[in-house]
Amino acid sequence: MSERDGIFAGIDPFEIAARWLAEAEETESNDPNAIALATVDSEGMPNSRMVLLKDIEPEAFVFYTNYESTKATELDAAGKAAFVMHWKSLRRQLRVRGIVTRESGPKADEYYASRSIKSRLGAWASRQSQPLSSRAALMAEVAKVTAKLGPNPPRPPFWGGYRLVPTEIEFWADGAFRLHDRFRWQRKEPGSAWQVERLNP
Repeated sequence: MSERDGIFAGIDPFEIAARWLAEAEETESNDPNAIALATVDSEGMPNSRMVLLKDIEPEAFVFYTNYESTKATELDAAGKAAFVMHWKSLRRQLRVRGIVTRESGPKADEYYASRSIKSRLGAWASRQSQPLSSRAALMAEVAKVTAKLGPNPPRPPFWGGYRLVPTEIEFWADGAFRLHDRFRWQRKEPGSAWQVERLNP
């Protein structure tokens, strides 16, 4: 444990993750909060896509999506997910695995209201992951919901957040000659004590 100093220092992995993200926001030119989110379907076939992480809470990582999307269907069915964040400029990455639950209350309302009007209307118009006949059809749907809902649309009932409560977090930093530094935080279940160990590169 005495080795875990510098960028790895701290007794709370969420605080370390937030610190790393804050540093990335100073160096990454595009979407420093992008995560590659991994899920599995009902047959165990893996799936992944880029999603924007919107909050690091004291015990969870939070992102938002359409509840009718493929990712949401898989998240709801499995109740588990993983993601990786990679910051090329910092030569670091963060890997997380754990339990997912929906965030469909006031926090989801608050985040939805903070988005641009076009993004809010787009959330209503898009039937995410479903076949689309043309770009023109999508824009026509945007025009339709704009006329119907006006300049301050409420959060759609099919759109909200997910909270990933990790049972494993790994902090990775690039090292010379590929002798990287890796520290894995693990716990048996959410709320239990963390065990931290250094891993081979």
